[in-house]
Amino acid sequence: MRDEIARLMPGVQADLASLVRIPSVSADPAAADAMRRSAEAVAALLSGAGLEQVEVVRVEGGQPAVLGHRPAPPGAPTVLLYAHHDVQPTGDPAHWDTDPFEPVERDGRLFGRGAADDKAGIALHLAALRALGDDLRVGVTVLIDGEEELASPTLDRLLDRYHERLRADVAVLADSGNWRIGVPALTTSLRGGVNVVVDVLTLEHAVHNGVYGGVVPDALTALARLLATLHDENGDVAVDGLVRGPADPLDLTEEQLRTDAGLLYGVQLIGTGPLTARMWTRPAISVISVTPSLRFCLL
Repeated sequence: MRDEIARLMPGVQADLASLVRIPSVSADPAAADAMRRSAEAVAALLSGAGLEQVEVVRVEGGQPAVLGHRPAPPGAPTVLLYAHHDVQPTGDPAHWDTDPFEPVERDGRLFGRGAADDKAGIALHLAALRALGDDLRVGVTVLIDGEEELASPTLDRLLDRYHERLRADVAVLADSGNWRIGVPALTTSLRGGVNVVVDVLTLEHAVHNGVYGGVVPDALTALARLLATLHDENGDVAVDGLVRGPADPLDLTEEQLRTDAGLLYGVQLIGTGPLTARMWTRPAISVISVTPSLRFCLL
């Protein structure tokens, strides 16, 4: 198997590079053609990897996804493989060293938008299918999402429409974190996620802080004070009722974590207890954006 993977890897990497060159930014309406080309390219690769039934599908208002299937031998289980072909916007091109959609290899790693998240997941599934070939011994269904970077807003409808074709005994999602280069990892559980939008209003209309400051609270300061109550003095989440559990500490050091996360000098970690528990089995609350707005209230 190792020899076969080594033989196949150059072709897998070339296919990954070809996918990275397609600017499949699901959040950009102008990228509709790129999304279509990306889905069609994925479908062609899956067909070439031995799947018998491959189709680009979508529901109204959704981005194109790809479904593939290879029936299970009699009595064998079916494995569902998941990844996604859409990518995040690139942001300011000036922040990139190279064209984000022209993959570049440096020090044995491939750089480009989607080279990791998550077109590498597609490449991983392709490598497994090609390496096992006719010795697969299980049924395989593949779902390549087209709007994961949008939080998959129409995935529930797609699952409802194609649920019979997606039935499986186990699911393998190639869209999780690595432990470190050269060390394979299997993620067996994830923390749940909840998004909350908080609106804070303190005034019916704008007023001058030079006149009313010191008496009238501004909304941003009120919001900051509210957010500060979500953690205790150590940085642990202070919300009652959330599930907390242990985790194997493995061999993660603070130095390695700081390097992996790109933590700036002088910034302290938050929370107490083992690092892996803080990241994997204890709750976390993050503020991901603050957007000021001007609202008028008519009475």
